[in-house]
Amino acid sequence: MLNPNLDDIQLTKDDYERYSRHLILPEVGLEGQKRLKAASVLCIGTGGLGSPLLLYLAAAGIGRIGIVDFDVVDFSNLQRQVIHGTSWVGKPKIESAKDRIHEINPYCQVDLYETRLSAENALDIIRPYDVVVDGTDNFPTRYLVNDACVLLNKPNVYGSIFRFEGQATVFNYEGGPNYRDLYPEPPPPGMVPSCAEGGVLGILPGIIGVIQATETVKIIIGKGTTLSGRLMLYNALDMKFRELKLRPNPIRPVIEKLIDYEEFCGIPQAKAAEAKQQMDIQEMTVTELKALIDNGTQDFVLLDVRNPHEYEIAKIPGSVLVPLPDIENGDGVTQVKELLNGHRLIAHCKMGGRSAKALAILKEAGIVGTNVKGGINAWSLEVDPSVPQY
Repeated sequence: MLNPNLDDIQLTKDDYERYSRHLILPEVGLEGQKRLKAASVLCIGTGGLGSPLLLYLAAAGIGRIGIVDFDVVDFSNLQRQVIHGTSWVGKPKIESAKDRIHEINPYCQVDLYETRLSAENALDIIRPYDVVVDGTDNFPTRYLVNDACVLLNKPNVYGSIFRFEGQATVFNYEGGPNYRDLYPEPPPPGMVPSCAEGGVLGILPGIIGVIQATETVKIIIGKGTTLSGRLMLYNALDMKFRELKLRPNPIRPVIEKLIDYEEFCGIPQAKAAEAKQQMDIQEMTVTELKALIDNGTQDFVLLDVRNPHEYEIAKIPGSVLVPLPDIENGDGVTQVKELLNGHRLIAHCKMGGRSAKALAILKEAGIVGTNVKGGINAWSLEVDPSVPQY
């Protein structure tokens, strides 16, 4: 429980009207609302998780909210990032979030940090705030946020989402576990697909983000039982909640300073391996592919390695679908051999990464091919705008 000095915190006439439903709750009351007004919360990210939790924290009466983000609003964000609107596409997310927050609560102080959180700036950015809420979607930043919160003794309200599943907990609160107790080591790069690769139900981050907002408010007013020591798992398809117990690991390494989290998570090594892999694979542009198709020659097979539901969304004419998972398990390799029958192999995916991986696997089986740089997204941008981007 946070212990601010409430002597100088006064509610205005507007506050009494605005927060009347809080004030009549015995668990909140006048003291609780003053605590909310005195509190400062830092939200890392204004994406799927950050959007709902920022809306509800502002509506609840948090006096000061900090936002860290360096991205701009994209059309693909609007399916789940409800704090942003169509008119903000192409503009900074933090400005969009601030505008919406002030529509809800014009008295909330909003601090903007339009930067990537790093080991160099994290401690300075986090230090002034009472509670940190992690709305990020990558492992290096999650470890960074965790370690900074441990060093500064700040509660870390955590959430994550993927496809139809989400999880939430509270780290580093009243002697409870931290993120490294849940994940002592990061998974290999690429092992866990991003939402851009695997998709996410748009409603899911609303549920997890609101849970994060709830935990934040409970920490501030000092009421209820938080998720500290409990990992809440949610499955939207089955509409089921489960809990796992979390305990501090007595032999975990002591966090003494912030480190290079990209290096810790193996990102540079993975990028170097990917670059080497791509150097070994011949590439062609989508305009070169278009010229080849227009030539009318039938001496190549255009292989699409995306998933079947992606193929239904958009396809390049004449392409043949053999999903990457089939190639990885070996069945697709045999299928590709049968398809080629002496013809040249050209492969593509959404943006070029999965097709490069497929070609590396096929190369080990003695099948050499050419990768389409930028995939079907580049085809849509540079060749045929009628092909939808997703």
